[in-house]
Amino acid sequence: MDLDFTDDELNRYSRHIILKEVGAIGQAKLRAARVLLVGAGGLGSPLALYLAAAGVGTLGLVDHDALELSNLQRQIAHTTSRIGQNKTDSTAAALRDLNPDVRIELHTRRMDRAAAEELIPQYDVICDGTDNFPTRFLLGDACHLLKKPLVSAAVLRFEGQLSVFRAHEGPPHPCHRCLHPELPPEGLVPTCSQAGVLGAVVGVMGTLQATEVLKVIMGIGEDMSGRLLLWDALDARFRTVKLRRDLECALCGESATIHDLSAHS
Repeated sequence: MDLDFTDDELNRYSRHIILKEVGAIGQAKLRAARVLLVGAGGLGSPLALYLAAAGVGTLGLVDHDALELSNLQRQIAHTTSRIGQNKTDSTAAALRDLNPDVRIELHTRRMDRAAAEELIPQYDVICDGTDNFPTRFLLGDACHLLKKPLVSAAVLRFEGQLSVFRAHEGPPHPCHRCLHPELPPEGLVPTCSQAGVLGAVVGVMGTLQATEVLKVIMGIGEDMSGRLLLWDALDARFRTVKLRRDLECALCGESATIHDLSAHS
């Protein structure tokens, strides 16, 4: 662990380093970490900004979309002047302005099976900031099979949810399929473009997601593995639901049937 910090680093991260739970060792862990963010939109924007500000050493950004005007209501890493750019390029510009010491690796591509198999092994922690179930299931399966912790958040309308999945570490940790065993039928759950979303709700959930990533990297506190955080913004109410490992789970159960990503071809 490299504990040699420059004067600028000591000044930039001073409020971290004086926290006894973080200190120089925790900050060094952040600097050494490699985090992959899948989705550079509503969740990915605050997530990326806070991870860069915290000094996470390497951030990988995966997104194939170009920035549109309708994105700016909630995707705060982007600006009007960058409409039309790839979201990865736009996010990278914001992160470099915020913290030029962070290494940014751009993957301007769709997160499919090939991308998952290629990219996920290169990083320490994976973040799901996507907005569709097929990609969420792909990430959940891939992170379990490739033994990487997955920090996942989701939002719709005025509600959000958050959890951490690391069932590859063994019981009692559940995987994402312990919560959602199968992909829901297409059209059953509306998207944000169909049902709407309050922009600030996405910001809160992305910030909570960043907090979980920092905790996982530094090994501090109790992360959300085995628990699901639910937030209703209209009622200003948080609640936590216990998630138990499903012994019959197709991915992490005692007689698991999912051993590769062939179902995601």
